Amino acid sequence: MATTERRAGGTDDGAERLTVAPVVGPDDPRRFTDSGVEIAELYTERDLPERLDLGEPGEFPYTRGIHPGMYRRQTWTMRQYAGYASARESNERYRYLLSKGTTGLSMAFDLPTQLGLDSDNPRSLGEVGRTGVAIDTIEDMRTAFDGIPLDEVSTSMTINAPAACLLLLYELVGEEQGVPSEKLRGTTQNDVLKEYIARGNYIYPPGPTMRLTTDLFRYCHERVPKWNTISISGYHFREKGCSAVQEVAFTLSSGIAYVQAAIEAGLSVDEFAPRLAFFFNGHNNVFQEVAKFRAARRMWAHIMRERFGATSPRATMLRFHTQTGGVTLTAQQPENNIVRVALQGFAAVCGGTQSLHTNGFDEALALPSERAAKIAVRTQQILAHESGAADTADPFAGSYFVEALTDEIESRARELIERIDSLGGSVGAIEFITGEIDDSAWGYQERYRIGQDVVVGVNAYQEDDVEVPDLLRVDPESERLQVERLRSFKAARDHELVQRRLEELRAVAQGSENLLRPIRQALKDRCSLGEVCGAMQDVFGRYAPTF
Repeated sequence: MATTERRAGGTDDGAERLTVAPVVGPDDPRRFTDSGVEIAELYTERDLPERLDLGEPGEFPYTRGIHPGMYRRQTWTMRQYAGYASARESNERYRYLLSKGTTGLSMAFDLPTQLGLDSDNPRSLGEVGRTGVAIDTIEDMRTAFDGIPLDEVSTSMTINAPAACLLLLYELVGEEQGVPSEKLRGTTQNDVLKEYIARGNYIYPPGPTMRLTTDLFRYCHERVPKWNTISISGYHFREKGCSAVQEVAFTLSSGIAYVQAAIEAGLSVDEFAPRLAFFFNGHNNVFQEVAKFRAARRMWAHIMRERFGATSPRATMLRFHTQTGGVTLTAQQPENNIVRVALQGFAAVCGGTQSLHTNGFDEALALPSERAAKIAVRTQQILAHESGAADTADPFAGSYFVEALTDEIESRARELIERIDSLGGSVGAIEFITGEIDDSAWGYQERYRIGQDVVVGVNAYQEDDVEVPDLLRVDPESERLQVERLRSFKAARDHELVQRRLEELRAVAQGSENLLRPIRQALKDRCSLGEVCGAMQDVFGRYAPTF
């Protein structure tokens, strides 16, 4: 095992495995993954684990994939993360992507929506429609999916603190289209633990947040059975700077926390766990990424069976979406990103992903342009039809290198999970996890700075001419128009009914009933997203970090 000063848990006693690569300089002949695994010049049969815990595809512990036929039976869902400015403009992009062959939509929301704020809130100034679409009301959701039959598409929503509100708006629009709730398919990210750790887009303290999460689990089990109730996210940990081992450990620890909370809320693990989904990042080291996905799948199967007593096979399967690594994209020589995205997508497919988003090559500079989005879609189609990666299940199985990496990543991630458990799980370990990611991010930057890690076009093979492709630019006028629409919407409704619905929501928030039913009624009776989230904040308070 390689040596470095940085060890899992921040200790220096030498007892714990490494989780980040050492900073050794560009002249050191050794090679490391970002998790500190030293790569040998040659792998042979001697490097294989003593016991290969593989099984067959579709069989416990699902190392080789959760389906026997994998992509021979059904290709992964091809998504493109999209949404900007107004609901009308986002609707046009959704229709465009569907016309180019995407098989699922991935909905991006602006920062005010992610924070449960209306577009007319003073805190929203300058951010409306910038990083995604502004959804303030049922009217916005109706416009976003105008002409898109919700019984024919799967929709993923990258939304967390207000996840319940967006799911319910989607359900209400489906009802207006005549689509029964049991036919709706999609995912709400709904993973606020990673917001406390990696992004900061939270509203309420952890206790009420976990209540909302488990209330959504129960509501969907009863009403929207095909909906993935949570996408437990390691993507944002990796974007903030963690290594592959840390991504596995922190993501599965979050999953453990959600499963435990659901069980404590009285839910059956065999009933809710089949609708849990995961969300991982895809980086450039193809072999490490393939091994990461295989290790995570195997670990989760054992966690669910041995720790939580799951007996249903579907309750032990780790189903996951992959997005290629935004943090790996460079503003310098942006067309190089097309190659990076293709490699990352290839790794995700070879690792057995159920759903994939490929980034636009210009995303280091702006939201993806129409041209970049089309190239990203075509990248997935080339992977599916030309690369051969979809022809057989788990194509890297048996590789001396990949099997050794899979085992090493699992071993290191298990140690890190044990450390998190000793701190009270993910909720109690927020400060520890944040510190680990910060240390890893520093290591990335330092290795790039000194040239130990080469980034083509950034610290090697630079060019004097700056390439600036045609970029998508959000018209500042769209914010003013969104605020005007919202004010007109609020002026034209029954104000007494709105206030009554908000009071009913506050009353339920003070008790223990399922929150989604009064939220649904409030949204149906034309309360806005900000008003609904504000009513719950009146009861729950607002989370303030202590570190």
